[in-house]
Amino acid sequence: MQNQLGFQKAPPPPKQGRMGKAEVPKNKSAAPVQITAEQILREAHEHKESTFKPPTQKITDPQELADYRLRKRKEFEDILRRQRQNMGVWTRYAHWEAAQQEYDRARSIFERALDVDYRNQSLWLKYCEMEMKAKFISYARNLWDRAVSLMPRVDQFWYKYAYMEEMLGNIGGARQIFERWMEWQPDYNAWNSFIKFEMRHHNIPRARQIFERFVICHNEVRTYIKFAKFEEKLGEHDNARIILERAMTELGEDANDPVLFIHFAKFEERNKEPERARAIYKYALDHVPKHRAEDLYQMYSSFEKQHGDRKGVEDVIWSKRRFQYEEQLKENGRNYDIWFDYVRLEENAGDKAKIRTVY
Repeated sequence: MQNQLGFQKAPPPPKQGRMGKAEVPKNKSAAPVQITAEQILREAHEHKESTFKPPTQKITDPQELADYRLRKRKEFEDILRRQRQNMGVWTRYAHWEAAQQEYDRARSIFERALDVDYRNQSLWLKYCEMEMKAKFISYARNLWDRAVSLMPRVDQFWYKYAYMEEMLGNIGGARQIFERWMEWQPDYNAWNSFIKFEMRHHNIPRARQIFERFVICHNEVRTYIKFAKFEEKLGEHDNARIILERAMTELGEDANDPVLFIHFAKFEERNKEPERARAIYKYALDHVPKHRAEDLYQMYSSFEKQHGDRKGVEDVIWSKRRFQYEEQLKENGRNYDIWFDYVRLEENAGDKAKIRTVY
């Protein structure tokens, strides 16, 4: 709409109510095209501006590089004067020097850090890893030797030292490291590592010799069982049987362990010797303390159900009931009902010596 002078008139303002507010539209129905929150987020992600990244600065002028290095070294030294015990700062400082190809300075920093705390295992590991990464093998070898000499009870040093020599193809040197380690009579895993090392290089006689020293150092049931499994895996079943028999004689009272007897019986069962397995189970039930024989009874019961006859299964059931009566009588020795049940059980079994013993 134009006025007489030819100018277009502005549209009339919206009508306002009594309080001066704009009138609310009367049509509140939904729009034909709906926009979901997922669509809004997707469009926002598509139109998002890329994050600003500062340009990579490259120093090409030798004088500028020298100034930069001097400034960084001053920053690290200032921090170390305030936080001398902070090994993280020492490590970052040394790694920065290594990144600048200043390995002599990096070694000097690590050595200064070791003067502060030579018992810090992480510091030794990072020092050695720096030398190995830069392929300074002689330096790394000397460092590992110092580390294992100062802290021979830290297994990780021995592991990494021997592994480095093995990766370099120095099998004899790795074996010497293991031999030095075994002189300290380390824990179970260290001996396993030595045995696995020899097996990787197909030296079975040496692995067998190490097992013999292993069972002397750790005279335990699990050591003999592992030795027997080793021989069984090689197919030497007679050797495995001899080792398990040795365990029953050499361990003394410690041999009365249900774990050993169950393993021995299962070994004989795998080798199609059910009579031997049955004899082992019966011997075990006579010698293992009653409070530790629950699993033994269950394994013997399963064995007789699979390989035995009715009488064998009944013997197992009677043995288990004897065990239950014995446990109940330990709690209350004056419970005569249990005594009478115990006597009737032995009378049904027909063993006069046991009946007399119960009475």
